[in-house]
Formats: sequence, C-alpha cells, structure tokens
Amino acid sequence: MRFEEAYGGWTEGRLSREEAAQISGVCSRTFRRYTDRYEENGLEGLLDKRLTQASFRRAPVDEVMGVSERYRTKHMGWNVKHFYSWYQREGGGRSYTWVKNTLQSKGLVSGALKRGVHRKRRERSPIPGMMLHQDGSRHEWVLGRKWDIIVTMDDATSEHYSMFFVHE
Repeated sequence: MRFEEAYGGWTEGRLSREEAAQISGVCSRTFRRYTDRYEENGLEGLLDKRLTQASFRRAPVDEVMGVSERYRTKHMGWNVKHFYSWYQREGGGRSYTWVKNTLQSKGLVSGALKRGVHRKRRERSPIPGMMLHQDGSRHEWVLGRKWDIIVTMDDATSEHYSMFFVHE
C-alpha cells in the first residue's frame, strides 16, 4: 500500500498511527516523520535526498583517474597488495579497500574467486522433528549470576522444544 493511502486512512480516523505505519511497512516514529514531511512539502518531501547528493568523502575524479592510469601504465599485472604498498610510499592517503575497489571498477584487476563449497549453507530438513539442534551458552541472565541455558530447537521450523537453565 502506498504512503498516501495509509496517510489518508490515518487522517480520516479509519486507522491509528500504528496501524498506518504497519501498513506502510515502517515503525510509528518513522511514519510520524513521513507525515510531517508530507504535510510540509507534499510528495517531494518524501524523496530521499541522500541518494542525489555526492558524499563529501568521495574522491575527486582526477585522483581516481590518476590511480587507475598509474596502474595501467606502470604497474599492470601487479596484485593490489603490492600496488597499494607503492601507493602509500608515494603519499597516497586512501585506504586499501578504496584502491582495490577503484581498480576493480575500472576492470584493471579481477575480484577474488568465490569461496569454496564448504561455505555454502545446507538445506533445512524438510520434515519437522527430523533434525533437532541442542545448544548451550553461558550468560548473565540475572544480575550478578551466570547461568547456562540449554535450548533444543527444530531445524525445519526453528520451533523451540525446550529451554532450561543449568548450573554448568
């Protein structure tokens, strides 16, 4: 549902502020901010102006072009780590990540390969009760006292079957 429809329902008294916020998909405080901006500037007030403004931390175009041109002419084939160490020695003030992302965006270096198969998420079990997980952790549940909690939960539905405290 669009904001205008939720706002209309709220102004006509058909919806409470919390209901209108829930329909809009935001919290009631954000809905209140939206209504203030909407009442002051109309739909124009709801636009996110952060998307149209350049960051003050953004590197100047000549710096970006200088780094990519230097890599292209003198250091082609170097990995980013070696190029960055040269960049720092020559007085460069940007971070390693900025240099790496700049070179990757210009197509001068390729990104890292995908991680291995062992990092893939496994499928959840298809039937409730087929696989149960039991886990314990120690926390300060009551002020000044640390207890362990043991939780048993279902893999398929994430339903908690039991939770209980133990001394250790």
